[in-house]
Parts: sequence; structure tokens; C-alpha cells
Amino acid sequence: MRYTILDCYTDEASGLGVPPYLGTYPRYIYGKLTSEGHDVTYLTIDDVRLWRKYKNVKKEPSVKEKTNILVYNTTKNSAEKVFSNTDTLIVVLGVHVPGKYLSALPGTLQEVISLLHGINVHTILTGPAVLGTQLEGGKFFEKVDLNFFDDVKDFTMSFDDVGKIVTVSASILTQIPSTRVIEIETSRGCNVGKCSFCTEPLKNCFVNRSKSSVVKEVKAFYNAGARHFRLGKQADFYSSDDPIGMLKDIRKNCPAIEVLHIDNANPNSVLGLKGEAITKAIVEYCTPGNIAALGVESFDPVVVKANVLNTSPLVALKAIKIINKYGAERGENGMHKFLPGINIIFGLIDESKQTHTANINALQTVLDENLLLRRINIRQVSVFPGTLLEKKAGNKFVRKNKQYYWKWRNEIRQKIDFPMLQRLVPVGTVLSEVYTEMYDGKTTFCRQYGTYPLIIGVKGRLPLKEKIKIKVVDHMLRSIVGEVVE
Repeated sequence: MRYTILDCYTDEASGLGVPPYLGTYPRYIYGKLTSEGHDVTYLTIDDVRLWRKYKNVKKEPSVKEKTNILVYNTTKNSAEKVFSNTDTLIVVLGVHVPGKYLSALPGTLQEVISLLHGINVHTILTGPAVLGTQLEGGKFFEKVDLNFFDDVKDFTMSFDDVGKIVTVSASILTQIPSTRVIEIETSRGCNVGKCSFCTEPLKNCFVNRSKSSVVKEVKAFYNAGARHFRLGKQADFYSSDDPIGMLKDIRKNCPAIEVLHIDNANPNSVLGLKGEAITKAIVEYCTPGNIAALGVESFDPVVVKANVLNTSPLVALKAIKIINKYGAERGENGMHKFLPGINIIFGLIDESKQTHTANINALQTVLDENLLLRRINIRQVSVFPGTLLEKKAGNKFVRKNKQYYWKWRNEIRQKIDFPMLQRLVPVGTVLSEVYTEMYDGKTTFCRQYGTYPLIIGVKGRLPLKEKIKIKVVDHMLRSIVGEVVE
């Protein structure tokens, strides 16, 4: 059988699959089908856009234009040729945590249906979109007629089965010309699993993947040429199976690894019995620029209670202090070794003007105590079916308070983000391992690989996808301006 996997990119609370990340869904399906003896081709939605929207012509942007991120992440394959030799097309799609993307744009159901219209091939939809998808915060999930697809299927594999196919899965890299950060799954579901907005408990019961299986997959992709990894597809890295041993074994087996980062961490676990030991191990074995995304969501006790959030404001502040205690040292690439990041969500149950006051006061406390936050992620909640939020309030509070959101967000950006960024990377700071990524007119935008890297604007049009070193010369609200140094 000739299968084609169409990766339209995924973004969930527990995992990222938007380039430069390579998510778990296409990798697992590729490994499973290939190990069964099928002929499997990997395409991105960029490949299909290039064929159907741009007639296979990829134009270089003029000095007044932006890089076209709709076709930036093409594979080595031609969508037109591949589709003519495909028996079954598997569409991987779904965004549960909408974000802003520098050089990629996830596909929507409407876009995919439009692009595939008139193509005669058996089509299966899978991924987070099975539960709903939405690229814009503050809205319900995208509602379209899924009868366009011949089947809607969950390809979830047990961790035991995943472990059997990771070496085969790693061969997917032969079809991808650009560098990818490999998103590694360490658990499923959530060990707390009560937050009103979250879809993780709907998808899986909590289960940890064995340390040996995680190390085996990292080693397989490392041997296939990957050098950038994030142990990111989990609700709480600190609750993983032997996280200290996991990190130690990865570094032992993959000595030339360039990026090893984590993602989510529950502040309660940071304060737990082994929390400080795990924090110290992350600092020792991971690479600089690493961030623990703390799902605080709100510092308002009323909102915390109404939405059954995992963390109290007091616990969150204590966790921030512990991570700063061990991780605030600057590393060899110019970034700090390990810092906390904060997630704030607008539109939760019982949100009020007092909610913003509580948020800004807590963040100001962090600033006043000379602690560091690498980033504050602010988004409007998306409402998905089956969640407590959908059942209890829907988008009631989004609609009620939407008029304030720009003001609230801007106040956080001006009063907290900007001075924090100046503290993180003062003028004169040198950052290495920076990759040129895209153009916006006469400016080249760059990033380091890893978890939520800083966006760096450099004057002039530098060659793309090359590694440079920069010096910080100015600060924007959430990004920096740099100049190339030798």
C-alpha cells in the first residue's frame, strides 16, 4: 500500500509540532506503516500549498516583502507527483493552543479541504483536530463538515508499540531538508487533570513513558542526524519516569547534541520532594536557553478555584524562585541555563477586572524581587468540546471581557515584559548559535533553536538558514535587535 502523511502541523498544551519542530503524530504513523512494509511518503501542507496555490513556483521575496511562510517548510518531495501515486492520504492536523509562528503556519480544516478538493484519494483525518481545532484564541473550535474525509481515525499507539518503531520512524528525516527540533513524548494525559479549559485529560489517562524508551528514541533520531531535541510532549516533566536518569543517559548516548530542552512543568512538582534535585539536573544536563513553561494560567484565587487550576499563586512564586536559584546563570550560548516561563490565559470562568490586577501584581513582585522570567505567554482561551469550560461557561467571559484584553496585555508587555527583557539580555550581550530564518523587507529575523527562543531582528538581508553570532543593540517589547559579530 502507498501511504502519504500530510503534516498540517499540531500545537497542543502538551506538545508542539509546528516547524522548526517535528511532532510525534507524523513520526509515529510513519514508523508504524513503514515497519509494516508499506511505502510511506511525508509531505507538509507547505508542499500542497506550493502545488495548488502557487503552481509549484516558489518566489524569492523582494526587498519590500516578507518571506512567504506558507511555503517555507517544504520537503524533498513533489506533492503533485506524490498524490498521483498515493492510495491513502493521512492528514495530521490540529491546534489546541493557538500561538504566533515565525516561519510556519498550521493548516485549518477549511484550508485543507479546499486544497484537497477534487483530488481522488482515500483520505483519513487524524491528530488533535479529532477533538477540534482553532488557530484563534477566544473562539470555539472550527466547525466544518468532516464528511469530506473518508475516515476520522485515532492512530494513538501504546508506548510499548512506539518503542518498537522509533528506529524506523527516524528515517523520516531523509525526506526533510531543513533542521528540525524533535519533540519527544515522555508522558500522556495529566497527573492532575482538572483545569477547565484543557483537552489533555480528554485524550489520555495519565501514563508515563519509561525512561529507557525515551532515551532509545532520542538516540535513534540522533543517529539519523538530529541534534536538537525537546522533551516537551508532557504535562509535567518533573513527574516523568526518572527524569534525572533520563537526562543523564541522553547526554551519555548523544554527546554531540546541540539542544536539549524541556517544556511543561507543574510548579507543585518543582516544590516537591525531588524538585530541587531535578532542577539541578536540568541545569547540568540540558543546554542553555532552556525554559520550564509553568501553567499558572491566572494569579487570581477566584479564577484558580472556579477553573480547578493546578497551581496556587503562592506555589507558582515559590517555583519561580527555585528555578532562578539554580538556573539563572548565563550559559555558553549567551542565554541563561534554565528559567521559568509563565502562561496566562484570558477568558476563564469568573474572570473579572480583579483578575488582571492580581496578575499584574504577582508579575510585578517577580520583577521587584530581581527574579527572571524568560517569557510570559498570554493568550485567549479556545473553547473545546467536553471540557469543563465548555460545559460551564463556553465563551461567556471571553465575550464579557474582550474589550479589556488589549489593554491588559499591553500593560503586562510594557510594565513587565520590557524591563524583564532588558534584564535578561542587556545591550552588549552576545548570543551564539543563532540561525537566520526569514525576511521582513530589509530585516532578517533570527532565532536560536529550542524552547520559545528570542526573536532577533538584524538589519539587512542575510543568507537564510545559516548560523551566526549577534550582539544585542536594542530591545523591542518582546524581541531584540542585534548586529552580527565575528
